[in-house]
Amino acid sequence: MRRLSIVQGENAIVAEPGVIVSTLLGSCVAACLYDPVAKVGGMNHFLLGEPSADQRVSAGDMQRYGVHAMELLINGLMARGALRTRLKAHLYGGGNIVSGLGGIGTANASFARRFMADEGIEVAHADLGGTSARKVEFLPHDGKSRCTKVADRVPDRPPVPVNLPPAGGDLELF
Repeated sequence: MRRLSIVQGENAIVAEPGVIVSTLLGSCVAACLYDPVAKVGGMNHFLLGEPSADQRVSAGDMQRYGVHAMELLINGLMARGALRTRLKAHLYGGGNIVSGLGGIGTANASFARRFMADEGIEVAHADLGGTSARKVEFLPHDGKSRCTKVADRVPDRPPVPVNLPPAGGDLELF
């Protein structure tokens, strides 16, 4: 198996067997789209759903937004033989991981569901929301995915003992 890892603003499109596309998500969303007949699929990873109506976004920053990331993924799949009418989706992420960020994850998840509904793309599986980070692995050729949730909170660990130097020694600064 060959592994392709993607991060925010990236996507990967694959038409050959034996390739896994993976990413790590918090409040971001990853959409895994595939055409079961053409045996082509891909994954994107976006930071925010869409800019506000009055927000000016440079062309370079558009890759952070789902509205742009989804079109790039869909057009890339179609260029590799997929038909838009046969696309199926698996959606992951949209967690509200950090309480100080408000409902960014919830807004991202809502955008992803709304986009799929508006475009008539069937959502075959979704694991959105909650408070857990996720590791997502996708086999685009087969249209299979796996999502592993990271623990909601880091377990308590015993403090690490610190060995202090003996008192009264000389100190040399350099």
